[in-house]
Amino acid sequence: MRIGIPKEPYPDQPLVAGSPDTVKKLIKLGYDVCVEHAAGVGASYFDDQYAEAGAEMVDKVQAWGADIVFCMDTPTDDELRLMRRGAVLVARMNPGANPADVEKFEEMGITALAMDMVPRISRAQALDVRSSMQNIAGYRAVIEAAESFGRLFTGQVTAAGKMPPAKLYVIGVGVAGLAAIGAAGSMGAVVSATDVRPEVADQVESLGGTFVEIPVRQESSDGYAKEMSDDEQARVLEVYRDEAARNDIVITTAQIPGRPSPLLLTEEAVLGMKPGSVIIDLGASEAGSNCALTVPGEVVTTENGVTIVGHSLTSMPAHLPGQASQLYGQNLVNFMKLCTPGKDGELVLDEDDEVVRGVTVTLDGEGMWPPPPVQVSAAPKQTPAAAEAAGEPEEKKEKGFFAKHWWKALAAILGIVLVVAAPASMQGHFIVFMLAIVVGFYVIGGVSHSLHTPLMSVTNAISGIIIVGAILQIGSADPIIQVLSFIAMVIASINIFGGFLVTRRMLKMFEGSSE
Repeated sequence: MRIGIPKEPYPDQPLVAGSPDTVKKLIKLGYDVCVEHAAGVGASYFDDQYAEAGAEMVDKVQAWGADIVFCMDTPTDDELRLMRRGAVLVARMNPGANPADVEKFEEMGITALAMDMVPRISRAQALDVRSSMQNIAGYRAVIEAAESFGRLFTGQVTAAGKMPPAKLYVIGVGVAGLAAIGAAGSMGAVVSATDVRPEVADQVESLGGTFVEIPVRQESSDGYAKEMSDDEQARVLEVYRDEAARNDIVITTAQIPGRPSPLLLTEEAVLGMKPGSVIIDLGASEAGSNCALTVPGEVVTTENGVTIVGHSLTSMPAHLPGQASQLYGQNLVNFMKLCTPGKDGELVLDEDDEVVRGVTVTLDGEGMWPPPPVQVSAAPKQTPAAAEAAGEPEEKKEKGFFAKHWWKALAAILGIVLVVAAPASMQGHFIVFMLAIVVGFYVIGGVSHSLHTPLMSVTNAISGIIIVGAILQIGSADPIIQVLSFIAMVIASINIFGGFLVTRRMLKMFEGSSE
């Protein structure tokens, strides 16, 4: 079969549905690929690159007349007329919000596959177009915020004075929100985030952010946050208002597929922000925005000096067209791998596959939308009754605790016996020893994991002291003291030499990265 990659018909769309790299991969699956002249110019992919990858360069009519047509979004009527009956259109379609397009595809007798409707399940992550584009949008949102913000993100102490770090608040911890948290944190900002799904708190904290609780908790059943009721919306708006006033930058990412974006920042909340603050409204659209004062597609400044950037999750990837085109094209390649089991260039749409069924809008002109729902919620915590029904006794938790911590109790008992049995002159040493353990635990426990290797190198000095003490004691007439001194020397020597070897390996890694 022949895959056509035409030039996007919309003048403000620089992306293209395939890069030279993804063209090669499609050819390896057995497909013939044709690309319209100048289709990739907006993304800095030129005709000679596609030709070198094995694609045939064709005109507009030939590209849209292919067996399978790849494009970014539902094309205009002029382009749809160029498609032949029985062809396959692969694009972002948002069929839930565009029922007229679904009827149009049925009348044309084509197979329409909506890549923005990929179910959010684990095995479909590699072909989830929505996630790929939101990842880029979240990263770019931080860049846009940095451009509009009048200060550095990172805090600094200079000869001229101290500069505090920027405070950034993310509302909505989906793919875009996580990308924004990671990018902002790497730039030195103090990041906090909020989401109605409590299960994402660990993800925020793993990226170095602080999760802000809200008085509404929702369980996700399809990978997206559910729409809130009016009462829930009123309660969380207060949290958003207070957090927006505390922060310098707010990035909103809330979207509900097939519905207008929910309002997160009221006019009151915006007017309560400090002059020079920035709002990046990734939920901006003509149907609704996350911020009451957003102008979709534009950058505006309010009377109190707050800059509002209205570039949405959909339009933000256009600011990074080369990367976005590559990721989108790779998503399509991964989908074609799923639907080309024989790698023979023949498209096989298995409607029993929940991923294929989820994206199928029409099949040879037959309406297939909407698909059956796919449940992807996280497994709930088991109640005692459920655990017992599953064959797990309720008292297992208490047995597990004692089985896990028995050695701690034994160590405490032996320590007490040792202190009581020791001569009075040694009791002061035991007190110092115990204090050293407590202090060492909290000091070492507070060190970042990334510093554990150099920290181990520093302990070589402590091991050296142990060896010196053992050398002084090994000449004792008591054989027990001799044995203990020897063991101390061996263990400390292992720590010293091992520490030097690990440190040397670490230094070599830095030497290699600096060349």
